[in-house]
Amino acid sequence: MARPNPRVANGHRRRELRKRVLREEDRCGICGQLVDKTLPHGLPESPEVDEIMPVSLGGDPLARTNVRLSHRRICNQRRGNGNNERAQAHAARGPVIASNIW
Repeated sequence: MARPNPRVANGHRRRELRKRVLREEDRCGICGQLVDKTLPHGLPESPEVDEIMPVSLGGDPLARTNVRLSHRRICNQRRGNGNNERAQAHAARGPVIASNIW
């Protein structure tokens, strides 16, 4: 039988932790830039709670010392299960400029 997702197994505690992180932090823990907390969920720069030590590697999703504020896609999802150095290098490169020259 599959184990429940630890991030949602105790939804109330996770929601309370998310509120606390949003209240206490203003900057992304990965890139250091300000996070616009008014953006709706799902946008690349929307606020998200990031586990410093990923749950899949044994991190506690409900420990305040293991979570931080981050940008959703541009930082947290790029970091994935990896480390900060890889995500910071990716964020420092800036946006990719598409060209119509073939």
